[in-house]
Amino acid sequence: MALDPQFPSAPSPGGVTFFERRELDTLMRLYGRMVAAGEWRDYGIAGLSDCAVFSIFRHAAEAPLYRVEKRPALARKQGAWAVIGQGGMILKRGHELAQVLKLFEKGKFSVVD
Repeated sequence: MALDPQFPSAPSPGGVTFFERRELDTLMRLYGRMVAAGEWRDYGIAGLSDCAVFSIFRHAAEAPLYRVEKRPALARKQGAWAVIGQGGMILKRGHELAQVLKLFEKGKFSVVD
């Protein structure tokens, strides 16, 4: 996959949208903290034509608890980043990944069984 440094978040025509290295690093650091806390167990990454998805699972055989989506087409409107819950509800949306991931900060958030 070739990245155009002038437009790093724009998908290539007919190509696949995926995460950049720094975005994956941020997501994996959060994932590592939540695994250490015993909250999360597994993850999945998908690169699609219109979005990139980082899915978070409590157990590998279940539907994802959360999906962190990057949709470059919405970058100038609502923001390219969104955290989506199990029922498909958008929990947080924004223009920056760090801003959206604040949803998972300690003390503000807990998983309920």
